[in-house]
Amino acid sequence: MPGGAPRFAVPGRIAVSEQAESVWRTATLTEIRPETPHAATFRLAVPGWAGHLPGQHLMLRLTAEDGYTAQRHYSIASAPDGSGHIELTLDRVPDGEVSGWFHTVARPGDTFEVRGPLSGFFAWPGDRPALLLGAGSGVVPLMSMIRHHRARGLDVPLRMLVSARGPGELIYSAELGAETTPVFTRSAPTGTPVGRMTAAHLAPLMAERPPGGWEAYVCGSNGFAEHVSRLLVRAGQPVDRIRIERFG
Repeated sequence: MPGGAPRFAVPGRIAVSEQAESVWRTATLTEIRPETPHAATFRLAVPGWAGHLPGQHLMLRLTAEDGYTAQRHYSIASAPDGSGHIELTLDRVPDGEVSGWFHTVARPGDTFEVRGPLSGFFAWPGDRPALLLGAGSGVVPLMSMIRHHRARGLDVPLRMLVSARGPGELIYSAELGAETTPVFTRSAPTGTPVGRMTAAHLAPLMAERPPGGWEAYVCGSNGFAEHVSRLLVRAGQPVDRIRIERFG
């Protein structure tokens, strides 16, 4: 999509196209929660939402009154709960047309369209030990898995390594628990090393791998995905048990 200011500039004026296929559903924004200076969670009410598996994403479509549309894929942050509500956590991308609209214009009550859930490849239904590795907003689909694990009281092993520039940029920082190890690349609390994710971060998790091993889920930029995938393979993770979702 072209850069520059969002063309969706008037709250409440996003309309559902009459030509939309039946798989598109009208979503209503009900809540906005800041997560970091550059990321926020947007809670949506979606009547008729069929539910999703942790790790899946959806297609979101904005339609302006002049018929102009923009579509983006976004990971679902919330655990499946049957409430008819889902949550998306969006970074504000510089010159991002859709993310810019959400961060600067969108207000509760605004409507748009969603289609999904999409992609079963990256989904984790909670039936196997999972090792989650994310960077930046790559933590979003992984958080859906963690929330699902907690909500269902699952005892299947689940661990996460998540990379962020600093503590203030760590999305969901107040919600992360003992299953999560943060890695800070630019700034960190006193006594905490600073730098990219390394084999040393991964080694303790590979040492405690459960019988049958981990299913690894990697989400982040192309560079992060390539780097972490190499670390996993060198640590003995089977290639066919590494699932990757990239963005950028």
